[in-house]
Amino acid sequence: MTSSSDRSSIVGEAKTYEIRTYGCQMNVHDSERLSGLLEEAGYVRAPKGSDGDADVVVFNTCAVRENADNKLYGNLGRLAPMKTTRPGMQIAVGGCLAQKDRETIVSRAPWVDVVFGTHNIGKLPVLLERARVQEEAQIEIAESLEAFPSTLPTRRESAYAAWVSISVGCNNTCTFCIVPALRGKEEDRRPGDILAEIEALVAEGVSEITLLGQNVNAYGSDLGDREAFSKLLRACGAIEGLERVRFTSPHPRDFTDDVIAAMAETPNVMPQLHMPMQSGSDSILRAMRRSYRQERFLGIIEKVRAAIPHAAISTDIIVGFPGETEEDFEQTMHAVREARFANAFTFQYSKRPGTPAAEMDHQIPKEVVQERYMRLVALQEEISWEENKKQVGRTLEVMVAEGEGRKDGATDRLSGRAPDNRLVHFTKPAEDVRPGDVVTVGITYAAPHHLLAEGQVMAVRRTRAGDAWEKRTAEKPKGVLLGLPKVGVPAPLPAAEAPACGSH
Repeated sequence: MTSSSDRSSIVGEAKTYEIRTYGCQMNVHDSERLSGLLEEAGYVRAPKGSDGDADVVVFNTCAVRENADNKLYGNLGRLAPMKTTRPGMQIAVGGCLAQKDRETIVSRAPWVDVVFGTHNIGKLPVLLERARVQEEAQIEIAESLEAFPSTLPTRRESAYAAWVSISVGCNNTCTFCIVPALRGKEEDRRPGDILAEIEALVAEGVSEITLLGQNVNAYGSDLGDREAFSKLLRACGAIEGLERVRFTSPHPRDFTDDVIAAMAETPNVMPQLHMPMQSGSDSILRAMRRSYRQERFLGIIEKVRAAIPHAAISTDIIVGFPGETEEDFEQTMHAVREARFANAFTFQYSKRPGTPAAEMDHQIPKEVVQERYMRLVALQEEISWEENKKQVGRTLEVMVAEGEGRKDGATDRLSGRAPDNRLVHFTKPAEDVRPGDVVTVGITYAAPHHLLAEGQVMAVRRTRAGDAWEKRTAEKPKGVLLGLPKVGVPAPLPAAEAPACGSH
């Protein structure tokens, strides 16, 4: 069998690349940039399932998890034998763990060719070439952002939905989170640049965008405008052809009444909110250095529901933070009962190297954390199911998605997202529908994590987004698409990872 390294040596055949992404949406977003940069430099993506059979393998790492470094070095170790038998193969490590560990990576895995950080992803092709010419590892970590990621070329995966980054970095100092140290202080993009990017995406056929930031609703702090985020939401409402606007992840501290009003009054801003609570205990929130308390958090939820009655609200919760007592945990359970989240990303606390919480006294025994975690999951599962049952009988517009329904082929169904982002599986209509098209369905059954529409589809609306998907599929895209980002509806992140860096 001919390896990709052998194949790429054939005159005129491009070298291949593979990117392995760990962590949050910001890393997924950065990986699209890395793909775009490599394709602009002449590389082509290796086939799915190549498992290291590529000329360049890039690890885009996360430093949030306690065992993040073990995971990286284990994967690097598996590639070491492949590299010894394939002259010319290169391995690069970037992302948050690279920003944190720097020279340690090459000392522990000397077969790595390039180490780059979160601030200089645009340098990857140059560093690869320099490593090849000089025949030695290249380590380059910038201490501040060299170029806003959105100015870099991008290979987007979705034709109908896209990320749009509005800021990078974070000004918070949560004791469990290392992100500010690795991503830097918040830097905001100019509103005009953001809106120009969205308009360009819509012109390509994108109909849904997700505004992305480490602390998305703090947008404007770098610009000196406290209402910049609500103004941005309203401005999105004026873009013709933009059907759905979402954002992630906001911080309760910055969730102001003008944002709630903008959500309620802008038709294409979806009735969905993901807002991390982390704990329902005031004493634990204080230890986490979260600048709100349970009453303030639940007050925001109440205001959102009053303004947007059908809003689906989700959250992040950490169980077993150092010092958490049974009483503290019961306060979290109480807050969950009061908030009635549509769903929650629940995490067992694990030490995150480099964070103040990792050095705190009163670390909770694993078996105690596990028992509390199971109680919380059971409660949230019950609430999610009850909230989903309220959707039965409703008529919803569902944007058809790609890859959301793992059993669609066996059940002869399609899948998509409702306006509030609930996953809906629906009976496949006789009429051809494409990802990005919109169907009208009646909900007949609810499970804790999805809805079913088992009757006939009431209507199919073919869209420009569906046209874009069809064109993309027919052309089998190659090279760099537009220098713009990904998701919203596309494939969800792995459940094991936080929905945003540091779980804001």
